[in-house]
Amino acid sequence: MGVEIERKFLVTNDAWMRQGEPVLLRQGYLSSHAQRVVRVRIEGERAVLTIKGKNVGASRGEWEYEIPMADAQEFLEKLCEQPIIEKYRRRIPYAGFVWEVDEFLGVNAGLVVAEIELPSENQPFDKPDWAGEEVTHDMRYLNSNLIKHPYSAW
Repeated sequence: MGVEIERKFLVTNDAWMRQGEPVLLRQGYLSSHAQRVVRVRIEGERAVLTIKGKNVGASRGEWEYEIPMADAQEFLEKLCEQPIIEKYRRRIPYAGFVWEVDEFLGVNAGLVVAEIELPSENQPFDKPDWAGEEVTHDMRYLNSNLIKHPYSAW
């Protein structure tokens, strides 16, 4: 079993925009229960199916499988809960880790979050100046919840 240990932060300024190349992500959820999430994602020329377990602190089980692009497109159009999530992601190296900054589009436009994956929950790390308040434990910021309660409706 894979384990994802991720911390999430709001972004406080636009200094991150000068770093990393933006890549469009389109993702949808076949299941968005609190106990399990099944996600389809297209990122550039790659399509994946991801299964995630329940969050326990900043950790949860995660399994990811490449799938054919045509299948991913069909899942997003015909099977996934709506609306799908669209966002630009930039991967930004900083102090020995790679931060992922997501700039949301559509009904979640205006929301920008930064995430860092860690090898353990108590791993120390340095935050870039543009990473502000931590929202790891605020379930509103889970992508699977943004389809039910979009940022534009907060």
